[in-house]
Amino acid sequence: MLQRYVHALLIPVILVTLLTLAGCSASSPAPTVAPTVAPTEAPTATTAATTSSTQTVTSTAATTSTQIVTSTEAVTATVPTTPTQAVTSTAPVTATGAVTPATGVTTTGAVTPTGTVSATKAATTTSATAYPPITSGQKPALVRIGYQAIPNAELVAKQLKLHEQALGVPIEWRQFESGRDVNTAIAAGSIDIGLVGSSPASSGIARGLPYDVIAFYDVIGDSEALAVRSTIHSFADLKGKKIGTPFGSTTHYSLLQVLKINNIGPNDATVLDFNPSDLLAAWTRGDIDAAYVWQPTLQKLYDSGGKKLIASDEVAAKGFPTFDVAVATHDFSSKYPEIVALYLQDLSKAVDLYRADPKQAADLIAKELSITPEEAAAQAKGLIWLTAAEQLDPKYFGTKDKPGALGQAFKTTADFLVEQKVIDSAPDLATFQKGANPTFLQLAAGK
Repeated sequence: MLQRYVHALLIPVILVTLLTLAGCSASSPAPTVAPTVAPTEAPTATTAATTSSTQTVTSTAATTSTQIVTSTEAVTATVPTTPTQAVTSTAPVTATGAVTPATGVTTTGAVTPTGTVSATKAATTTSATAYPPITSGQKPALVRIGYQAIPNAELVAKQLKLHEQALGVPIEWRQFESGRDVNTAIAAGSIDIGLVGSSPASSGIARGLPYDVIAFYDVIGDSEALAVRSTIHSFADLKGKKIGTPFGSTTHYSLLQVLKINNIGPNDATVLDFNPSDLLAAWTRGDIDAAYVWQPTLQKLYDSGGKKLIASDEVAAKGFPTFDVAVATHDFSSKYPEIVALYLQDLSKAVDLYRADPKQAADLIAKELSITPEEAAAQAKGLIWLTAAEQLDPKYFGTKDKPGALGQAFKTTADFLVEQKVIDSAPDLATFQKGANPTFLQLAAGK
């Protein structure tokens, strides 16, 4: 009896204690951690003409024929508790294809190996290649990458956050419409690594821009092509017509080669300069009769009544190949060589993923480009994807001791651009061989 009495007295006391503790727990806020990283501001360059862009970050841009840009930014990125902080950008566009340094800026925080399941899977279980471990020494506050909407390994790596995971620092993603604009940003000091085509890379080396070509993103096939109206049936029909293309790009180079091969002189057709978004608008208005451009804009031309007259894989077969390459500034690559090599490993792992699971890669590209997975798969097939080790083949980079054919390809391209009065002069072969630097690929591939 006494035992039951004691239990009866204790039960209310226990209940009150539990309720009190629960109330305290519910009312106590969880601790939060939000360290911030502010990227270095881009240096200012004076130019003659300006275009402005309105963003969540404040950005002003200026461009001239020498493509020097004035850019100031103040971006605050939260890492690593907030995986993505998107910064939207809108910029005025003119029908003449005004150059905008970046169409959008997104900063993503560093990701720990357990922070992104899909990234870890791609990096550890789908790579067909054994990659050497690389221990990074000094690290930057963030890495500023200039990319383009091209269905290649960079978009796969971006979607999986491979760079954030491997490099361990925030990534500032800056989207550009053409390699010309990336060269502008490099000249302004506003990005560290960027994607340019073989033509702007050749002109960049010729102009002495402070970068090295460090890798291929892709070798271009039928993902770039000359789309024409249904009334155009042959190259001869191009005479008297207006053709749009982004000046200084791989498509501009291919177009000039096509016109020369088919004996269409400068006075026989009008070639107009448009960035891809402006080019599509000009096509829709009926301002142009043909356009040489890349995916995904190319597919939109086909969808609106255009048809292929010739593609870049056919131009390559005639002796004029084109490709997209990664460039890194001398300042960044000299300070952080291991970071550059890790970046290239990520791209190579994305190539491995594409080969092992093309459906997953297409899904990731589709998400990035806002197209269907089927469209993404078809567009990706228009490019040749190469691993880091494959790029060290003599027909590409070669090695530091035995340079490959890439330097000569840049020299040949630059000489043609001089002939076409696109650039003023081209240096000797040694300059282009030096500009095609396989050092970081060799470190990434363990060669």
